[in-house]
Amino acid sequence: MSNHDQNAHRPVKRNEMSRRQFLSYTLGGATAFMAAGVALPMVRFAVDPILKKKSGSTLIKVVEESKVTNEPQEFKFKIHQIDGWYVSDPEQTAWIRKDEQGKYYALSPVCKHLGCTIGWNTEKNNEYVCPCHGAHYTIEGKALSVAPKPLDEYELEVKEGWIYLGPIKENTRV
Repeated sequence: MSNHDQNAHRPVKRNEMSRRQFLSYTLGGATAFMAAGVALPMVRFAVDPILKKKSGSTLIKVVEESKVTNEPQEFKFKIHQIDGWYVSDPEQTAWIRKDEQGKYYALSPVCKHLGCTIGWNTEKNNEYVCPCHGAHYTIEGKALSVAPKPLDEYELEVKEGWIYLGPIKENTRV
């Protein structure tokens, strides 16, 4: 009798799962299900702020139009911001003025050299001056010395007699 004939007469052995394998699979599946139930809320908590749509640029009411002059004036305002889960209202500063054509503009007080806060006309020279490293800027924010770039500008809008400021942008005046 050949080897093929011997295998043909044997009963087919079924590959059955033992009790131990069944319990291992069941316990492993239940553990994985419970672990996923715990992990998914944590993943969502971590990723949710990234997936939120960013709102358009919001403008903040800063000062009445009538209070702004041709001489730069410092105005402080607060911005409501949400950074992930941290909510804050930091105080911002802007130098706002009306130019010779009657147009308003607002400059950031942050020096473009190393980030110090500039002041207007502190040396009686009608320039913005950085007290840290001596950077000088014109009335429109053009860098005269030390700083590599002009002062940044705020988006500005005038509505119903009030000046509203938005995000900082590159200086469009110089």
